[in-house]
Amino acid sequence: MYHHLQQHISKYVTLTSDEWTVCQGAFLSKPVRKKHYLLQQQEVCKYLAFVEEGLLRSFTVDSRGTEHIIQFALPGWWISDMFSFLTGEPSIYTIEALEDSQVLLLDGHSQEQLFEQVPKMERYFRQLLQKNYIATHRRLEGSLSQTAEEKYAALIATYPQIIQSVPQHMIASYLGITPAFLSRLLNRKAHQK
Repeated sequence: MYHHLQQHISKYVTLTSDEWTVCQGAFLSKPVRKKHYLLQQQEVCKYLAFVEEGLLRSFTVDSRGTEHIIQFALPGWWISDMFSFLTGEPSIYTIEALEDSQVLLLDGHSQEQLFEQVPKMERYFRQLLQKNYIATHRRLEGSLSQTAEEKYAALIATYPQIIQSVPQHMIASYLGITPAFLSRLLNRKAHQK
């Protein structure tokens, strides 16, 4: 446990063994069974979640009942509704486990204590927020200007193993296209090879 988290943190900051012990103590380990929710729409997001094992997705449902997948989270990824976490407003997202998963949860109070006890972790989270902002900006820009083929290529670059793990209708939802259009796109790509 905590292997992926320790690896992830070490990409940004170097912790002493004492600092790492404090860091581990700030997180709550939680199993999330397949098809169970870590967060449901209209709940306030109380935790930042780091995926140690499994696969989760964040999605919203529009007024017509159509799901729109915002993010997939594999081991070594964070998933949350940062807006709800920071503002205390109800979330517009649902976070669901697509397979049996193990997540590490960090609540706001524990995060603040962690920042006081291990100041390097504040730098770590600042860098995460910066990367998240860049990724969100690129995703928004891509959704407005990229073709379906370009969106698919960007998905594969970001989540190379996702094709084997996620049903095509969820991939289509993430790309903002219909499953039928994705099927035609994949058939066209297969014939080009």
